[in-house]
Amino acid sequence: MININEFISKYVTRRELSMFLPDINANIAQLKQEINGKSVLVIGGAGTIGSSFIKALLPFQPKSLTVVDINENGLTELTRDLRSSKDQNMPEEYTTYPMNYADNVFKKLFINRKGYDIVANFSAHKHVRSEKDIYSVEALIRNNIINAKKLLDLLEEYPPYRFFCVSTDKAANPVNIMGGSKKIMEDMIMAYSSKFNITTARFANVAFSNGSLPEGFLNRISKHQPISAPNDVTRYFVSPMESGQICLLACMLGNSGEVFFPKLKPEHIMTFSEIANLLLNELEYDLEYCKSESEAISKSLSVIDKTNRYPVYYSKSNTTGEKPYEEFYTSNEITDMNRYKALGVITNIKSKPISDIDLLIEKLEEVFSSKCTKKEKIIAIMKDFLVNFDHKETGKTLDSKM
Repeated sequence: MININEFISKYVTRRELSMFLPDINANIAQLKQEINGKSVLVIGGAGTIGSSFIKALLPFQPKSLTVVDINENGLTELTRDLRSSKDQNMPEEYTTYPMNYADNVFKKLFINRKGYDIVANFSAHKHVRSEKDIYSVEALIRNNIINAKKLLDLLEEYPPYRFFCVSTDKAANPVNIMGGSKKIMEDMIMAYSSKFNITTARFANVAFSNGSLPEGFLNRISKHQPISAPNDVTRYFVSPMESGQICLLACMLGNSGEVFFPKLKPEHIMTFSEIANLLLNELEYDLEYCKSESEAISKSLSVIDKTNRYPVYYSKSNTTGEKPYEEFYTSNEITDMNRYKALGVITNIKSKPISDIDLLIEKLEEVFSSKCTKKEKIIAIMKDFLVNFDHKETGKTLDSKM
């Protein structure tokens, strides 16, 4: 069995230690001051990034930890993982709730607790494949924008000491609805940045995170199914541990209204097909390059079992909203590259009036209530709000590919 964390360190991030360790060590006294004895709420804490944030947070000994996630099984595994780790400082008051943070039961919980000192929201549609039709788009918009606005209004009643909401690199010059929704989320939280301390972070792909293509490679291999991947899409990667550390540093050290991002270098860029090749080589398979998905599927069982050759199909990306490269900030954003060793900070995100956000949501709710609303109408509304939203429509989605 392959040790995936060792594989990530050796082949994907190509660093033995976290790139954020120097920044954590340099600010350890402030991190202790910000976290020790505080009550913490983590929304979406069962996912890869949310759970990694929790693991980065616990050594600084919060007074209490509440974790909310719609994934009941994920919460169960999170608890087992934390309880089974010798180095985790679990607070006596630790509770998990399998619920949607947009539901009334969550509001009851929050109000009865009279809020929390630290709130971190990792609940989001994060995948480009979430964009298919009006139904998938509405679910995405509700989670990333409308429900997030409800949370901000609740936080205004019981202001936290610090609030963090995760963003994505795809919010910089967005070309898909997911990225555009997270850019709107950034603008939305900035509208509240004078009411309590709010920060966010854009960062690279998290290697082998839940639902990611590299994690899919592991599932395909375990089932002796062929591997398919784009060979022209380049991405930066951070490890799961690093993803939590980025969020921890942004949440606890940032000034209200700032956006954090990792200072990764061009030599760290990889394609998904390169990761697949490295993984198969590490497992001592020889590669069987195929010219189509059907050829790869037809060869999967016979070729793997009899010859130890693994069928792969690599192709150009042709699905809606797929950005061929990553960027963390735009040309009109001011960045501070000197404050931290491994993190850059965007300092000039302009906050829009909350009334503008309310008007946007009114427009979205109006079109969602119509039986004849098309995806194109949502895109038009988003383009009116985001001047740099350049949506790319190809008519194909990732659901049509292996």
